[in-house]
Amino acid sequence: MEKRVLGRTGHASTVVCFGTAGIGRVTQEVADEAVEQVLTYGVNHIDIAPTYGEAMERMKPWMPRIRERMFLGAKTGKRSKNEAWDEINDCMRRLGVDSFDLFQLHYVSNREELDKVTGRGGALEALVEMRDQGLTRFIGITGHGPEAPRVQIEALDRFDFDTVMFPLSAAIHRNAEYRHDAERLLALANERNVGVHTIKMIARGGWGDRERECTTWYDPHRDQEDIDAALWWVLSQPMHTAPSAGDVRLLPKVLSAAQRFEPLHEDKQAEVIAGQQPPLPEPALGIPSAA
Repeated sequence: MEKRVLGRTGHASTVVCFGTAGIGRVTQEVADEAVEQVLTYGVNHIDIAPTYGEAMERMKPWMPRIRERMFLGAKTGKRSKNEAWDEINDCMRRLGVDSFDLFQLHYVSNREELDKVTGRGGALEALVEMRDQGLTRFIGITGHGPEAPRVQIEALDRFDFDTVMFPLSAAIHRNAEYRHDAERLLALANERNVGVHTIKMIARGGWGDRERECTTWYDPHRDQEDIDAALWWVLSQPMHTAPSAGDVRLLPKVLSAAQRFEPLHEDKQAEVIAGQQPPLPEPALGIPSAA
């Protein structure tokens, strides 16, 4: 699988990393199968968070065996310094590690949240102390929702984050305003050598009132051909790595698509975007209706 240097971290991450949200609500046996799959494909980067169910408990038995060959990125969703420190310590306990490669402010999706984490006594202070103490090498920020790219542009003006993480998919790119903000963020991140994670790469729309067929909170592409097109579109953008989707049943298809990735020319990229026809919109991601 192709690898790209994650900005100033210097780590050559596989273009798809292991998004562990998918193993948070499955048995250890199912989780082990997923870990074996990512190792078979040479994935060398883990994305994990304390809110991903029991993902940390599922990964803990593996850490003594794989920690040295994995770039380990974790997160805190807490907003104050003291609460963040409590969660940081809890993450180390649950995962059975004594340090991380990257620790991120999680789900900072609007200006109000950004003010909280970057203000006096905010969670960012805990992450800076972590870095000073050698508990993390790098500091990042993640966001979800229609405002995420705009908020992260502001975040990069407030603090010199090493990485960003935000939603990017061909379906979301049909939203002209989101597309404009995402392109600005990608340009700024690459200019400043900031590592770029993109999430929700195979999101096609929302569930609405329909019964959910997958464990992802958004409606994802499920056919291999559609996953190939959606993922290859994302990987053709100036980003570095994309955490795998939050459903272990989709993991083999995502890994296969990543292994076979071929960059798409601009005309093909436009074709993929035009071909996105979400059955229902997903306002929480900024995905408009097909009409």
